[in-house]
Amino acid sequence: MRFSLAQILPQAWKNGGGATKELARVDATGRNEGQMIWRASLAQIDQDGAFSAFPGLRRIHCIISGDGLRLSNSGVQLTADLLKPLFFDGGLDLVAQLQDGPCEAFNLIYDPNRIRPKMQISAAGLHQLSNAAHLVFVLGGTLRLENPEGVEHLNQGEGWHGEFSGSAHISQDGRAILLHLEDL
Repeated sequence: MRFSLAQILPQAWKNGGGATKELARVDATGRNEGQMIWRASLAQIDQDGAFSAFPGLRRIHCIISGDGLRLSNSGVQLTADLLKPLFFDGGLDLVAQLQDGPCEAFNLIYDPNRIRPKMQISAAGLHQLSNAAHLVFVLGGTLRLENPEGVEHLNQGEGWHGEFSGSAHISQDGRAILLHLEDL
């Protein structure tokens, strides 16, 4: 399924420290209907403050613009740097401190009992995607996604998610998040 930042309305945080755009989400069906399996979002972080906790879930946080931030509590010190995915327990009670002004972060919040994600920030070239659930998000340039159902041409701020195998060709000036979401 295709998505575009231009068509997603931001949701303000309760603490007023920023806003989030939910890019994609998958919930359980059947017996656990409505329980989140994973959610990908883009957060605009404008000021220091409490970081949302998601008990029982894990998180991948990746700064995509700005100088990053520090996440801490009395026993944990984490640093989120530009284009370096940070993996951590989503249930941690953390405070965020901006390094040098606002930043923007790609977030994946997921149930570690349901999926095993692999996330990479990929530059120009051809990237093979094995048969599994994937999410791709274009940070810069363009991306051509080829799968058995056809070809998708994505620009900066656009993405696609679904189950498929195929390839992602990132333009010479491009960069994208390639997320592999393996079921357990």
